[in-house]
Amino acid sequence: MGIQEAVTTCFSKYVSFDGRAPRSEYWYWILFVFAVLVILFGIGAAAQSSVISIVAMLFDLAIILPTISVTVRRLHDTDHSGWWWWIAFVPIVGGFWLLYFMVIAGTPGPNRFGPPSIVAGMPATA
Repeated sequence: MGIQEAVTTCFSKYVSFDGRAPRSEYWYWILFVFAVLVILFGIGAAAQSSVISIVAMLFDLAIILPTISVTVRRLHDTDHSGWWWWIAFVPIVGGFWLLYFMVIAGTPGPNRFGPPSIVAGMPATA
């Protein structure tokens, strides 16, 4: 899965918390969000324009739900409940624990959240 397909998938599944998301979908989404925010805040700082900073904040608000959605689907790929997303709010260790779940390989076969996502004819966890 490429970055364009990952971004398209995340926007098309804006609030879809069921199913599974492969590592590539999750990390390309995170890369896209990070790049857009860096560009927007960079332009806003260089131009000293509060309008661009407001646009960046509005973008940030607009991507909250798809980011939570892809995180939950990524947790499903590793055979964890989406409720594990809340561990990110535990000080110090919570973010690292969630990062671990986002980095590990998904379940190679079907799990309780469904079959693995198919990317270019190969399982997403390969």
